[in-house]
Amino acid sequence: MWARARETNVLCRNISVQIMNQDSTVFVTEEGVKAELAQSGIKVIGKPLWQINAARIEEVLGKSEYLENVECVKATDGELIIRASQLVPVMRVFENDGTSYYVNAAGKRMNATAIYHSDVPVVQGHFTKQYPPTRLLPLVKYVEKDSLLRTLVTMYSVRDSNNIFIVPSIYGHVVNMGGMKDIENKFEKLKLFYREVLPSKGWETYDTISVKWNHQVVATRRKKAVQETMVYDPEDDEVIPDLETMGVDENNATLAIDPKSKNKNNTKKTQ
Repeated sequence: MWARARETNVLCRNISVQIMNQDSTVFVTEEGVKAELAQSGIKVIGKPLWQINAARIEEVLGKSEYLENVECVKATDGELIIRASQLVPVMRVFENDGTSYYVNAAGKRMNATAIYHSDVPVVQGHFTKQYPPTRLLPLVKYVEKDSLLRTLVTMYSVRDSNNIFIVPSIYGHVVNMGGMKDIENKFEKLKLFYREVLPSKGWETYDTISVKWNHQVVATRRKKAVQETMVYDPEDDEVIPDLETMGVDENNATLAIDPKSKNKNNTKKTQ
């Protein structure tokens, strides 16, 4: 009752804006938040506190593309306190039509402008409400928490939900991850391929390396319609197949290799 009576008699004398997550890059200011509030037609200075709808202010400011969270508090001394958090991007998206924007973990978008830059993963492709860029978050988060992969992956390119490519810092090829399932196993296969195959075959031999299928890596030779498939299970403690058994026959057929044997006679042709 006392608090209610106080609010009835106290007029709003000031708006205090607190930016809760300021860092080296500040693109939301106190003046900007106040201007956003003024443009919405909400006037609070000189009004009794009880007439000020704090929830409405949070709703209006929460629609700003630059703000992630907003909290509005009415102090008994007549000050209106607005605590706002800048949007925290988790990726920058380049659409196929040329538009570019940042996205936070909840999928909220902020247009990319020259006055703001955030060093976040880059994603390229065409996205819809049914397939938003946040569908890639499990993949992006997995890469970001692994120091080796974080250094390896320079960007992501999405052709469709079953053909998600990563562009590695290693020049000359892209990696088709397939869909979003079994990410950990796919990267283990890729690491094994990098460790055991490319040093022998040459880092610029292939233009596309695919780990989208179970138990195999498919590498497409550069400038040739030829594929080499090495079939193996990275989780098994097996002998790595003899690299000399990897090759293409005279008819440019694909050769599948049994990882449990280094006998060249066990190399199988697949069409």
